[in-house]
Amino acid sequence: MSLLIGDTAPDFEADTTSGPIRFHDWVGDDWVVFFSHPADFTPVCTTELGYTAKLKDELAARGAKALVISVDSVEDHKAWISDIEETQNAKVDFPIIADPEKKVATLYNMIHPNADAKVTVRAVYVIDPNKKIRASIIYPPSAGRNFDEILRLIDSLQLTDNHKVATPVNWQSGEDVIIVPSLTDPDEIARLFPKGYTEIKPYLRVTPQPNK
Repeated sequence: MSLLIGDTAPDFEADTTSGPIRFHDWVGDDWVVFFSHPADFTPVCTTELGYTAKLKDELAARGAKALVISVDSVEDHKAWISDIEETQNAKVDFPIIADPEKKVATLYNMIHPNADAKVTVRAVYVIDPNKKIRASIIYPPSAGRNFDEILRLIDSLQLTDNHKVATPVNWQSGEDVIIVPSLTDPDEIARLFPKGYTEIKPYLRVTPQPNK
C-alpha cells in the first residue's frame, strides 16, 4: 500500500508500551510524528528515541506528539526503554507500538523488501489533527534521522495552513517567507501582509513571517 500526502492515515488497533490504542482516537486533536524503527536494542534507534524524548516540550508547543513502532514485542520495548533512558539521559514517555506480525508496518508501507524484508525502514509520517498525512520521509535503516528537520517541517506546515505563504529553502521559523503565486489582488496582499513585501520576480515575492 502506498500512502500519499493528503491521504487519510489508516486507522488501526495495537498494543503499546502505554497500553492498547486505537490510532485515530489516540491522535485526538494533535499533530503526530509517527515513525518506525528497524529493531529494538539497536544503536542508531537508541539515539533517535533518546533525542525524541528530549523534544517533548518542543513537540507540545506545536500541539504535536510522537508515536513509535517496531516489530518487536512490548516486553522488548520496555527493556529497551531502560537502556535508552540510561544511555541518553532522557525519559521516554511516548508509546512504542509492538508489531510482531508487521500488520501496522505493512499498512504504512514501512517494510521495503529490497532494503531488508525482516525489518522496517526509518519511515516518518507527519499526520495532522484531521488524520491526514501531511508529509512523509523514508530513510534507510542505517541512517539516523534529523528530528530538528521534522520540527522545522511541522512549523512550515502549520504556518502555511494559516497564511497564504510558502517557506523557501532552508527556512527557519522567524525568517522571511514567500507569498503564494496564486495571490494576485493588490488590496488583498496589502491586507494580508501589512509589513509589506519585496518583489524579486512577479512570482517570487518575499515578506516577513506574518505570525511573528
